[in-house]
Amino acid sequence: MGWQTVSIYPENGQPVRLSVVVPVFNEAENVLPLLEEIERALTPVGGFEIIFVDDQSDDDTQARLAPAVEAGRLRVLRHVRRSGQSAAVRSGVKAARGEFVVTLDGDGQNDPADIPALFALVSTGEAGAPVLVGGLRKKRQDTLSKRWASKFANAVRQSFLQDGCTDSGCGLKLFRRDAFLDLPFFGAMHRFLPALFRAHGHPVAYVPVNHRPRERGVSKYNNWRRGLIGVVDLLGVYWLKRRTKLSPVSERL
Repeated sequence: MGWQTVSIYPENGQPVRLSVVVPVFNEAENVLPLLEEIERALTPVGGFEIIFVDDQSDDDTQARLAPAVEAGRLRVLRHVRRSGQSAAVRSGVKAARGEFVVTLDGDGQNDPADIPALFALVSTGEAGAPVLVGGLRKKRQDTLSKRWASKFANAVRQSFLQDGCTDSGCGLKLFRRDAFLDLPFFGAMHRFLPALFRAHGHPVAYVPVNHRPRERGVSKYNNWRRGLIGVVDLLGVYWLKRRTKLSPVSERL
């Protein structure tokens, strides 16, 4: 399957305000249950689309999604080569038609039922409303080693970036699409979105969200490998943050 563009719920005539972007890699057992959960959570909200971005899965992920694509329930994008989670997020955001985008992991551990609360915070239209709302997993359903590695990594990054985010690894984030596309892109940017949004002058908020145990499939991350790469990424983001200068502009009439 190549790149697909399919209208979402055309019978209701609602304009798309919220695009759900789900990066996936070898999550064949999770994609359809997750799709159904997203639909249940957002049907009362209305005006949404769902985009799965497949980062070159070599299992049955594409085959499982194909009938839902044909039924117009979602759009599926597929990278022509493995590019990583940040690239998958960016591909989905670029293709999105909504003013707002929410991302969540494809492993089923993020709870789609949390999305409406995040959307309500960002979409108020009030001055000073957050441009990004990040989830904070309060009861992590991961192994002890992964929880300790995450806690240590968040403490280190907080000492450098001071963005107020105590859980940068939570995949559940909701933000304005135009603000995201204005950010510099690099290979691990999805882990540093709060710091990047704040460096560009955007208000950021955090809310507690549910976190569930992985019931199907296997984790794609190794704690030590992620940690070593994360140190390099952290230094890069720290440099970007220090070098980002905002220049107010006025136009003479």
